[in-house]
Order: sequence, then C-alpha cells, then structure tokens
Amino acid sequence: MFRYARLCSVRGDQGKAIRSLLDRIADKWALLLIATLHDGPFRFTELEQRIPGISRRMLTLTLRNLERDGLVTRTTFAEVPPRVEYELTDLAQSLIPHAVALAEWAGEHVPVIEASRTAYDERF
Repeated sequence: MFRYARLCSVRGDQGKAIRSLLDRIADKWALLLIATLHDGPFRFTELEQRIPGISRRMLTLTLRNLERDGLVTRTTFAEVPPRVEYELTDLAQSLIPHAVALAEWAGEHVPVIEASRTAYDERF
C-alpha cells in the first residue's frame, strides 16, 4: 500500500468526502473569504468590498457553501434594517495555519514554477 492510501479510501467512499471538501476549501473564492474573515466578523457588503472581482452571486454561493460545511457562521441581528454578519467558526480557524503554510510555499516557489511553465510551453 502506498504512503497516503489511507487518505484516499477513508470512510469507505473511495475518498469522495475528502475530495469534495478539498474542492470546496481549495476554491479561490473560499480561500479568499476565509482569509478575509480571519480579520472578521464582516457584513456582506464589507466582504464584497474587501474581495475585488467577486460577484454578489459568487459571494452568496460561497458563503452558503462555507456555512453548510461548518466553516462560517451567519448571525442575523434583530435591527431595522436587519444586520447580518459572517464569521469563521473554530473549525475554520484551525484551517488558517495550514492555508497560510500553503500560501507561503506557493509564494516561495513562484519563480521556479513560472520558469517550469515557460520551459514547458516553449516545448509545445
């Protein structure tokens, strides 16, 4: 058995659960939202302003998916007009160091990866 076989077959579902979760977390908007909410909580419009390029629809969908996965909480305040805030859960907070480590790795290796891409593209 190879080194990470256990991760691929966890829960007896041939790794579907892990792939599904990694797809969600690795989504560019999800990571940007998680990073932004690390300084939160924030209201919808504040998030929209802090994440350039995200559409209202994509922001809504991403927040809903993160809430569904237990990474974001949505709190509605009984005010006029109603106020809604989004905040990271403890589960999402535990993801931050790993996401930062991945981002640091990427930042450190960008020149090597770009050189590799250029060399590959020149071959074809």
